[in-house]
Amino acid sequence: MSKKVWWMTSAVVVTVAVTGVAGVGITAQKNYADVVHKAPWELSASTDAELIPARGQAEVDLGSLRSTLKELSANPALGSFGVQILDSSTGEEVYSYDAQIPLRPASATKILTSAAAIKALGPDDRIRTDIVRGPMEGSVVIRAAGDVWLDRADLMRAAEAIQVSGMKVTQVLIDTSVWTGPDFLTGWDESDIDAGFVAPMQPAMIHGGRLGEVESGDVPRSHTPAFTVAQALGEELGVSTIGVTELTEQPVETLYTIESPRLSERLRAMMQHSDNVMAEAIGREVAIKRGKGSDAQAATEAVLEVLNELGIDTSTTKLEDTCGLSIHNRIPAEVLAEIMDTAAQTQVLRPLLDVLPVAGGSGTLASRFIGTPGRGVVRAKTGTLTGTSALTGVVTGQSGHVYSFGMISNDTDVLGQRQALDRIASALSEDAAANSGVQAAKANADAQPTISESKHNPSTSDR
Repeated sequence: MSKKVWWMTSAVVVTVAVTGVAGVGITAQKNYADVVHKAPWELSASTDAELIPARGQAEVDLGSLRSTLKELSANPALGSFGVQILDSSTGEEVYSYDAQIPLRPASATKILTSAAAIKALGPDDRIRTDIVRGPMEGSVVIRAAGDVWLDRADLMRAAEAIQVSGMKVTQVLIDTSVWTGPDFLTGWDESDIDAGFVAPMQPAMIHGGRLGEVESGDVPRSHTPAFTVAQALGEELGVSTIGVTELTEQPVETLYTIESPRLSERLRAMMQHSDNVMAEAIGREVAIKRGKGSDAQAATEAVLEVLNELGIDTSTTKLEDTCGLSIHNRIPAEVLAEIMDTAAQTQVLRPLLDVLPVAGGSGTLASRFIGTPGRGVVRAKTGTLTGTSALTGVVTGQSGHVYSFGMISNDTDVLGQRQALDRIASALSEDAAANSGVQAAKANADAQPTISESKHNPSTSDR
């Protein structure tokens, strides 16, 4: 079997995955009755047979498409702008402008973190948090392991198991030593804790440190999330003596083990809601797996190391966190595009495509691309900070070709940036009608309602 033929099989699969899942995402949304789509394509059982490369169902006038993309990229609303677009069905570069210049990426950083985690950990990876008998009589210790996806049900089951063991508990302690370094980075804004965008990075949290038993969304988060976990277990056990400790010896007995969701599920939750806490936790998990350490710097180094091993050149990429909240991160658009192209062309990063929000249908793209050709066929990760908007993902054109793209806009108004980025992605979805050019792309984009997103201020949050 040749390696070249296997690559083709991957391209076929991604075409089906993008269009099929997009249709499902859209039909699940209210008020989308006008969406028309074909019946889902069914993939037969996998075999070892190799296929010829997917070339799409129609020829694309690249000259016309590039002319359209060039004019759309000249939009002043994009400010300092970098873009790279690759045809993942042919391996050809479709369009590039300042793609090598590192720009502030915001939450598009999560694409790097996710890709590294899929490669280093695998989609079935789970975090295991042991609750053990402590060194002092009547004490139990939660050995935090980096699970920020804990919930009350986990702790209720743990309390029941401890009670069944017959142990008389007098105090609950938590050991957070698995992560080192500062739990809040210099490039972050402490007001974002109460705004719900991040929490101090401690290796055990209930729903990412959110207060009030809220499972998702931008709601205020705890300033002491690990201690809150110990308090919650104490409440379940009827114990009020709570503390923090560091175990120096191997525990004698494990009383209960909590398992996190699979990595694929954790990535989906992180991507759909652009959760910064989850992204930081996943970054540290990669660092520990790679033996780099367990602080924020180790996480960024590990992520870049894994990407380099995948053949992604990160020599001009600068990361100070793995979520994108830091204003000091810098990533070239070509890095984003190459990661998405790798996911489209190969099996190793294929799970990345499945967790991306769908345009006009889910996650941070639910209210974008409304009334545009890109609705339902663009799958992408957003990024938003003050003066920054990014978009990176994949889109299937009318021709059947699959395009991988990375786009970053800095130093202008966020809402204008978003509309301009959406126009470019929508133009890719209309590749077979490229001769209609810029006018069609603009008309479609102008037809959509004013872009807005609930629950956060797009001028400050990281989305």
